[in-house]
Amino acid sequence: MLTWAGLRERWASLVGTFVALALAVALVSMSALLLLSATPRTPDRYAAAAVLVRSPAAAPDTDTFRESRPWSPEQAADLVTRLGALPGVAAAVPDRSFYVQAVRDGRPVGAPEPGVPQGHGWASLGLSPYRLVAGTAPERADQVVVDRGLGLRPGDRVTLLTAAGPTPYTVCGTTDGPGFHLSDAAAAGLAPGVRVIGLVLRPDARAGEVAAAARSVVGDAGTVLSGAARAETEPRSDARTRWIGLQVLTAVAALTGFVSIFVVAATFAFAVSGRRREVGLLRAVGATGRQVRRMLYAEAAVIAVGAGALGAPVGAVLATVLGDVLVDVGIEPAGFTVRLPLWPPAVAVAGGVLVGLLGAASTARRMSRTSPLAALRTAAVDERPLGRARWITGGLATAGGLGLAVAHVGGDLRDLATSSLYAAMALIVGLSLLAPVVVGPVVRAVCRPLRRLPGGGATVLLARGNVLANPRRTASTAAPVLLTVGFAVLVTGLVQTSAGAYAAGRGARSGAAAVLVPDGTPGLSDAAVAAVSGAALLPTVGYVGTRPVTAAGMDPHRPRGGIEVTEGGLAGPGGVAVAAGTAARLGWRTGTVATVTFADGRATELRVTALVADGTAPAELLLDRATVRAHDPSALTEAVLLTGGPAGPVPPELGARVTDVGAWAAARDAEDDRLVWIFTVLLIAVSAGYAAIAVANTLLMATAARRADLRVLRLSGATTAQVLRPVAVESALVVAIGTGLGLLVSLPALLGMRAGLAEQVGTAVPLVVPWPVPLSVVGVCLLLALLASVPPARLALR
Repeated sequence: MLTWAGLRERWASLVGTFVALALAVALVSMSALLLLSATPRTPDRYAAAAVLVRSPAAAPDTDTFRESRPWSPEQAADLVTRLGALPGVAAAVPDRSFYVQAVRDGRPVGAPEPGVPQGHGWASLGLSPYRLVAGTAPERADQVVVDRGLGLRPGDRVTLLTAAGPTPYTVCGTTDGPGFHLSDAAAAGLAPGVRVIGLVLRPDARAGEVAAAARSVVGDAGTVLSGAARAETEPRSDARTRWIGLQVLTAVAALTGFVSIFVVAATFAFAVSGRRREVGLLRAVGATGRQVRRMLYAEAAVIAVGAGALGAPVGAVLATVLGDVLVDVGIEPAGFTVRLPLWPPAVAVAGGVLVGLLGAASTARRMSRTSPLAALRTAAVDERPLGRARWITGGLATAGGLGLAVAHVGGDLRDLATSSLYAAMALIVGLSLLAPVVVGPVVRAVCRPLRRLPGGGATVLLARGNVLANPRRTASTAAPVLLTVGFAVLVTGLVQTSAGAYAAGRGARSGAAAVLVPDGTPGLSDAAVAAVSGAALLPTVGYVGTRPVTAAGMDPHRPRGGIEVTEGGLAGPGGVAVAAGTAARLGWRTGTVATVTFADGRATELRVTALVADGTAPAELLLDRATVRAHDPSALTEAVLLTGGPAGPVPPELGARVTDVGAWAAARDAEDDRLVWIFTVLLIAVSAGYAAIAVANTLLMATAARRADLRVLRLSGATTAQVLRPVAVESALVVAIGTGLGLLVSLPALLGMRAGLAEQVGTAVPLVVPWPVPLSVVGVCLLLALLASVPPARLALR
């Protein structure tokens, strides 16, 4: 009865808590549905193959998205023969994929994604649901079957850009699906290594039985996949995109849970603190502390259940809407669809109830110890804004945060971001605890010049007096602003400053005057590299046993700048230079003859001729360019560093252009930076939304509790405008205090990180803070603060 009576009487003061919990359940439900839907899917190219055989998986390393170790042409041919002889197998097809891109009107078209080759052998078409719709299969090396969407017909001539350069082809047929299909012999020349063999079954065959028979044939030489397991052959780029989406959605769900507990605890604490006299009366008539706690827990549970019932369906709707948006921005791969099972929203509702109870826990315990004498209190002034424990904890946290901000200067580059976050977190905790002490001096300093403004004397005096009379309430209202502004400035500044520092360091180490970069292509062909004079790296992947290693080919006569050789000399034909850390892990030294397997699946013996200092080697293995090209016919060069500019105009059909070093350095990680920025803005939006709710709810409850004070002012002769102006000024002061403390939290950590980055990269690093983002956060908080205080105050004056 007391619970229902309390909810009916004070429903307005609990609206903010209800909204915060409903939003939390909606976001967690949405994130859970999206996470559940983000599962691998079998590529369309393999839809017609009931059983797939994949080459041996590479050993785990720092990059979890490595391709499997390929079979050599001889190994693949042997497996195809033995698998094709199995009962129920109509055909065993080795799938070969390679880079190819059409050139139309003198320029490459299509812009294929890196790591998603569009070229395939003709036999691979049989593994897909696509079919030949016109013309014939390719028989000669200069024939190609293309997607009919290109608008070409059999007999037309088309130029295709491959890793070697532009090559003329004759269209011999068209299909109803994407890609370019060359003859199997031509495909074997462009992609000799094989990673997948597809098994097309006879109509009466059972996939499970064929898969079991294939495992006995393959043994340890590969992995047999059937049914849903075929999704393991998805492109590594899709797997990486899904992983990024997983990190984003998990972080949103975690931040939602953390901030919702913070907001719910703050709003419950403020709402219940105004009921000290009511609780004192209950204790005076015999209510036990346990009964008081039970009443408050019941209120929290009722609010949480109602919020969950509203938030769960809203989350399902948001998930279906957001699914397509995630694909468009690149956080989920193409083909991603949202599934809607019932259990994720149910779990989110249960989590919302738990969050509500956790948010009310500390307040319920404190209020259950309220003395019956509290019913006699009539003053609403904080007699002791800060206790001894709060002084000690806040001081230690603030000192620790400042110490971390200074200590990480000159530390490991990989630890700078983490230590900056730790420093900011310590400062947030410290200043949040010490905020009641800071409120007084800050408010006095701010209000002194404001009182000199026309008409500002009485208005500022009233606002100042009310804030100083309730420093703990002011601090609790400013705390969400502090948290969000500090988080927004720190994270956006960290992301932008780090990106600029890495780009500046990369440009400084290159020693180039200009750079030849891809233009509408995923990389540069050999023809584009030959059109200029400069240092170029041809990247590939090698395997030492099952361990993957990055490798790159270069011209020994034109080495890449910045490479620091610590022992021996750079490799020529038959030799390899190794990064010092990699050599230590593999047990290599100069003179060691190492066996490396390349993209064609063939093992090659190379002699270690040099060791290169870690951090200066662009890859773990540095080889002669011709060696890499011989083993990886479809590898593309990322860029060519020019010392004096191009020898002449670069033909547009090569898909290349010359740019300055700064633009190249900044664009090197542009896609990763874009995804990180989306992630950052999304997290800030969630935290800002909760902060705005917390500020609005606290001020709404505070204004409702001040009805008597406002009416006294009105009856004393003040006009409505004269009463409302101090309320608006007080709300603005609260937001300004939170903003100022947020800047104090973030700037020391950012300055320390900038100094550390400058020392690590060896060049000046500007501090970059995208101020529109944190200013937008401040604007939203200020707007909601005014809306939550001025209109309710006006209603109270009626």
